[in-house]
Amino acid sequence: MAQQKAYPHPASAARSANMKSNRRVDTKPELALRRALHALGYRYRKDYRLDLADGVRVRPDIVFTARKVAVFVDGCFWHCCPEHGSQPASNTWYWEPKLRRNVERDRAADAALGGAGWTVVRFWEHESIDAAVAGVVQVLAGRRAPARRAAADQAAKPI
Repeated sequence: MAQQKAYPHPASAARSANMKSNRRVDTKPELALRRALHALGYRYRKDYRLDLADGVRVRPDIVFTARKVAVFVDGCFWHCCPEHGSQPASNTWYWEPKLRRNVERDRAADAALGGAGWTVVRFWEHESIDAAVAGVVQVLAGRRAPARRAAADQAAKPI
């Protein structure tokens, strides 16, 4: 029989409701970044699963597939921000390893994406949207999409 994970009992119904309302996708900072990039004319995929070598799966928040750029907007609590991340005082036996695994998973994803030829861009949720947009635009400017074969063939045909 498989061993079940031990979860701490919620301190209150309010805390339980608060934790259930945490989103995996479409967080406010992520939405703001996507809106700003879209307004500048950039098109992307959101929460797009990338299946890399050796069965590694990664889900960046924003993906520019043609340019192979993966963008992550990391929450300060969930990804242990050195500036704003806080360690819970209760149920440390549960939270410390969980948060440590999140950071380890981030590093493993960065390494797997880098090994597959992707550029990884990470921002903390507390960073300004303007700075995040500037960072993404700068990376995209250095990563031109490959020319489409059909467009090149079409241009080569005499009229």
